[in-house]
Amino acid sequence: MLPETGVSFHTEDAVLQGVWDAAEAKCRLNLRDFGGDRVLVEGGGYQKIWLETQPMGGEMYALRDLTAAKNNCGLFLRHQRADGRLPGSIQCVDGRVEPQFNKYQGFCFPWHALNLYYLLGEDGDWLDALAEGLRRFDGCLWRTRNLGEKGLLSSFCVYDTGEDLALRYGDAPCWWTEDTPPEGFAVVPMASMDVTSWSYACRDTLAAISRLRGDEGQAACWARKAAEVAESLRKGLWDEARGACYDRDKNGKTVEILCHNTLRCMYWGSLSPAMADRFVRDHLLNPREFWTPMPLPSVAADDPAFRNAPENNWSGQPEGLTFQRAILALENYGYFPLVTALGDRLLRAIAEGGNRFTQQFDPFTGAPSLVHARTHQPLAPDSREPAQDAYGPTMLAALEYTAHRYGIHPHLGRVWFSLGKGPACEYDAAFYGHRYAIRASGDRAEISVDGRPPKVFPRGQRVVTDAEGRVLDTVRIDPEPGEFPDAGSLPPGKAATRKPRHSPGRQQGTD
Repeated sequence: MLPETGVSFHTEDAVLQGVWDAAEAKCRLNLRDFGGDRVLVEGGGYQKIWLETQPMGGEMYALRDLTAAKNNCGLFLRHQRADGRLPGSIQCVDGRVEPQFNKYQGFCFPWHALNLYYLLGEDGDWLDALAEGLRRFDGCLWRTRNLGEKGLLSSFCVYDTGEDLALRYGDAPCWWTEDTPPEGFAVVPMASMDVTSWSYACRDTLAAISRLRGDEGQAACWARKAAEVAESLRKGLWDEARGACYDRDKNGKTVEILCHNTLRCMYWGSLSPAMADRFVRDHLLNPREFWTPMPLPSVAADDPAFRNAPENNWSGQPEGLTFQRAILALENYGYFPLVTALGDRLLRAIAEGGNRFTQQFDPFTGAPSLVHARTHQPLAPDSREPAQDAYGPTMLAALEYTAHRYGIHPHLGRVWFSLGKGPACEYDAAFYGHRYAIRASGDRAEISVDGRPPKVFPRGQRVVTDAEGRVLDTVRIDPEPGEFPDAGSLPPGKAATRKPRHSPGRQQGTD
């Protein structure tokens, strides 16, 4: 029997409450039975669990359904191949569960699976299975994706990193079933900041698991191996003059497109703090690049490769998945007020769009990009065709940003009480065998554990406690006035919308 979990949020801000309630209700539409195991699929027309989204999505949903959260990670470990490769996606057809190995499809997995260890009551069997799975996957990466580039790993196809229609992949195939590199293409196999960072995330998590087991020698070994990957990434793909990472094509030539993927590296933790600071200061907060009125386009808005295309296209528009990943990416490096600022932008865009949870948003207006619910092709505003909604990463991002500003978050055995300034609100959560509560109004907030007398704090900060409620730390989470640029003042640039050069690939059954 799994431990008890639960969560609820109430606020006097009717707009924020509306977004929360809509996300809660629509998330339940994405629960599915996969051969007797309940999972949370990606939604918005995507009926599988993908390695790039659903382990993370399940962990973010854990306080609502711990069973689904466990399965969203556990099914990937259960279907891991003998050679260590994890399926890029898993589907269920007529009750039959089918793992798919025709792409890697990202790797939003290890940290979230480790966080579940604590929510599962510090389950030793879970920890052992996770450690073995990560060790084998890391080995598989180095056997099959290290192609002579010292310390770097390669992407073979567009879907390896989940960047549908990304122009920087050139003529690369959408998927690739072999563990040998493709031949005859202009860009791939491509030395990849993403794939290289997956190994860092494996090794960094294995070091953490070793410390939990009390094996400091093994922890030091994995930490050293992780540091070697980070150094290879710095030497091979980081451009110190430009303050960002750039992939290199099969001939070793830099792919000259400024994409958001350096932020992905921050999500996996593979950048040094100095590198992260350069990217955030010089690029992420640059209104002409990534700090557009609706922030986080996939490609810098002033880059020639930028395309403001509304279909599932990683060459331009901000993606709900990028907002979802940005939380951990920025918190890894202490950018807590920036998470608050991004959450404000996302929640505002969702509310102004009528609480519709789409995959993408226009970076200059914040309008949700309307596409067909099944084909994901663009729709006119007055179309009567069914439009996409209930896209999981966008819904879970909305709930998670709210929790990281006004709520309670379980973080690797600790508890984060986020007491952001704003409307009066109440937040309750159950996990770790305890019940936690926030009661906030005016400029003060009370936090309590298991109904004990509350502790009072000024709002605008996060209070970090242990599971019993003993205060360990406090950090600022509310931005100071003028701390971040006013992205709302930037008009659309000259980047033009261009028709995609091939059809979107991630439709049900196509990969």
